[in-house]
Formats: sequence, structure tokens, C-alpha cells
Amino acid sequence: MYFCYYGHYSPCIVIGWYGRGESSPRDSLRSRRYASSVGDGVTYTLARCGETMAVTGLKSTSSPIQISSRVIEAVAGTLGQDTIELNLNPLDNEVFVVTQVNLDVDAPDSVAATSTRVQASLSTTTRTTVGTIADQNVLAAADRQIICNAAMTGDGGIPFDREDPTFTALSEDYIGIIATSNAFLQVLGTLNGNVKNARVRIYGYRAKAAASVYAALVQSEVLSA
Repeated sequence: MYFCYYGHYSPCIVIGWYGRGESSPRDSLRSRRYASSVGDGVTYTLARCGETMAVTGLKSTSSPIQISSRVIEAVAGTLGQDTIELNLNPLDNEVFVVTQVNLDVDAPDSVAATSTRVQASLSTTTRTTVGTIADQNVLAAADRQIICNAAMTGDGGIPFDREDPTFTALSEDYIGIIATSNAFLQVLGTLNGNVKNARVRIYGYRAKAAASVYAALVQSEVLSA
């Protein structure tokens, strides 16, 4: 392990191992990770050197890409869902490897003596409810609340925000793998007077899976619906 710096204030940690004939970590084309400061958190992404990926049975077919989308409730308090088209090619066993997800959710309304909430989730299959990371087909979820109780004044409340997960852990290569052609973004507000929006940015890359891996991924995704 060695440490380096990019720019002025963005620490970079590179973890890798040497291949045969490689004299230094800089020469290694094997697994490398970079961490850089983003806002008030840390974002981890996988840096790829060549097509062979650390993920067993997958081979990269694209550079890192970003996909953005948004969804809005049709009526306040009803589930809104948007289909995010990935345009994967099933004939080539193509999948999308998700390395990072950012969910941006509207704040709940401040309503006197009322607890309000806005939830959002990103899933690999369509849903009839907003999901959490306890659901197998959910890649990421966000939850914003204003909680009021009897001990508070009628116009007071405590806000809470939660988003899980935003990026892959340092010990992992990805958050999830999407094997079918679409991802789905859901939003749901509770006891708000206004309709609510959710926005998402998905980071990842396209990859080709071995036939057996692709079949298993598709079956797992369908069964998780």
C-alpha cells in the first residue's frame, strides 16, 4: 500500500498488488482503488487498467459512465416511479456494474403538529412500494423526515436524513449488477401538502458476463422482483 495526492486537497489511496514482472505499484495493471474527497463525504471508485476486471466472470466493455434521472409524484402522497433505460444488449450478455449512487430527495413539508416524510429508492426491478436496502432488488435508498411529537410545539420538529448506500465500500468492487435493460427510481411522500421529487445519478460501467454468470444474474434479478 502506498499513498499519493491529486490536486491540492484530495487524498488518494491506492491499494494493489504486483503482477509478474512489475517493479512497482505504478506498473501494476491489477486491482487499484482511488478515494477522493467529495463534499463532506468520501467517494470510492474502481480504476480500471485494461479490460479484465476484478469482478469474476465480467469483462469491461465501456469507460466509466454516469446516468441521471428524476421522478415526481403524480399526486401528493402517491408512489411515483420512473424507468431508467440502460439499453443493455442481452445477445452479448451485457450487464451494468453500479459503483456509486447519489440520491437527491426533496425536503418534506413542515406541517404543524405533523410528522412528514419523503422516501426514495433505486431498484433493479419495478416496484409497487418505495424500497429500503433490506429489499434484495434495491440498490440504494434515501429517507428524509421531520418528526413531531406531543412534547413539541405545534410548529416545531426535528429533521432526519438518511441515504444508503452512496458508494461502494473500499473492500468491494461494486454496489450491484443490473442484468436486465432497466433500473427503476421510486419516490413517496407522507402527509405532505406538495408533490415530491427525487433525483438520481448512477455511476458505473458496462461489462460482458460469462454465459453462466449472466444466466445466474438474470434469474436472481427476476426472482428478486
